[in-house]
Amino acid sequence: MMSSSPLMSIAGASKSYNGLPALIDVSLDLNGGEVHALMGENGAGKSTLIRLMAGVLPADAMHVTMRGQPVTIYSAQAAFALGLRFIHQELNVVPQLSVAENIFLSQQYPRWGGIFVHWNRLNRDARAVLAELGITHLDPRTAIARLSPGDQMLVKIAGAFVGGEQAGASVYVMDEPTAALTGEEAAMLFRVIQRLRERGCAVLYVTHRIDEIFQIADRVTVMRDGRVVATKGIGETSAAELIQLMTGRAMQQIYPARAAPPGDTVLLEVHNLRTDAIRNVTFQLRSGEILGVAGLIGSGCTELIRALMGADRVLGGEILLEGVPLKNHAPAGAWGRGLAFVPEERRSQGLILSRSVGNNVTLPHLAQINRRSVFLDDARERVVTEQLGKAVSLRANGYRQSVRELSGGNQQKVVFARALARDPRVLLLDEPTRGVDVGAKYDLYGLIRRISAQGTGILMVSSELAELIGLCDRILIMRRGQLVDMVPAAGLTEESLLALCYGEVHRGDG
Repeated sequence: MMSSSPLMSIAGASKSYNGLPALIDVSLDLNGGEVHALMGENGAGKSTLIRLMAGVLPADAMHVTMRGQPVTIYSAQAAFALGLRFIHQELNVVPQLSVAENIFLSQQYPRWGGIFVHWNRLNRDARAVLAELGITHLDPRTAIARLSPGDQMLVKIAGAFVGGEQAGASVYVMDEPTAALTGEEAAMLFRVIQRLRERGCAVLYVTHRIDEIFQIADRVTVMRDGRVVATKGIGETSAAELIQLMTGRAMQQIYPARAAPPGDTVLLEVHNLRTDAIRNVTFQLRSGEILGVAGLIGSGCTELIRALMGADRVLGGEILLEGVPLKNHAPAGAWGRGLAFVPEERRSQGLILSRSVGNNVTLPHLAQINRRSVFLDDARERVVTEQLGKAVSLRANGYRQSVRELSGGNQQKVVFARALARDPRVLLLDEPTRGVDVGAKYDLYGLIRRISAQGTGILMVSSELAELIGLCDRILIMRRGQLVDMVPAAGLTEESLLALCYGEVHRGDG
């Protein structure tokens, strides 16, 4: 039940970097028993505010009260002691450790005689934490490196709830927690959030997915250019208004219309493809077509993309690119054959965060960039990066800027720029707009449309069903590693597409 006075209040929060303001006089109230959504484009100041709350960044100015009493958040330990818990978008896990070890990473492991780790108890406690959240498919003993990004996020979420009520946790800050989750996993998280609400906790929920806040939030605060521009009750606003508040402009059509129908030329043919995760997958992709791939967790969508790119070993079947069989191919060779790839998790699978924009854009194309030299052709890298940066509407301070310094949307545009460097015949997209704001999504949707209009065939996996319906011509339905249906996107709703993924209905186009 929602409390009558704020559980936590922040007033006058300000922060500048090298004289440039990132946060300007921000105030925010978090009520017990309430989910308060925080929205804004990348660079709006949301992450800076969260870092101030977490005590990992000193504020230039900020006044905080907890239950009406003034407090100071001077460190991460101080934030923890005050009852704040954080679930960050970045998958900061230790890949070599097990699920159980990662869940209890910030806790003292149970010990035999105070010396040796009590592994059975640790795994049993981890299983109990996971079960409390409704997560039953993960083995606590599994190395986290073997999990999908979605499952890794579930482990992070579980870690934030360890000790929970007993440790005095009362404010949960969730930064894009569903960015790596399927719809099924997100529903699991929403049930947990409802339990927190019922316990009287406050939840600050940061997301780019507008539909989510209408499902779970009570209020929403919108930030733009480091300032709060509005706070509204969820019943007092609309998706169109929120988009306008975030971007400063109205977006009449989120999914750009197709300029011309797909061509008749078959670019990609897949016959009875089989790997460790998928079996007997057969389909064709035509020139200029955007072919979607939908399915629940474990359905094989990502594994299909990885097999086509040569990242996963093919055990049987055939892949033909413009009629030429691809045999024993690997990602390095796939780029040269006209295939390009945008992976599902840009930070761990797509980018070298410590390197420059230019280095990341040209990474798979060094032979072409350097020509016959063994040294990096810096001038050529700059020209290529600037050309591709304009093509994808990249906002960066030059080709030498570190990718780590870019917003999530601009990091994703760097991955797209790299994919377009050799004018691919087939573009493989795995969650192409994951974790980017609505403005960057709009840019990427327009880019995808332009690429397809040039005749490139696009195969696109997305857990956002509206995205598949809005952009794709046909959609492949994957279930338990098999292609079970192929449907035209026209006329589908999110509900009907989800029903196909669950197998509740059958609809084929022959």
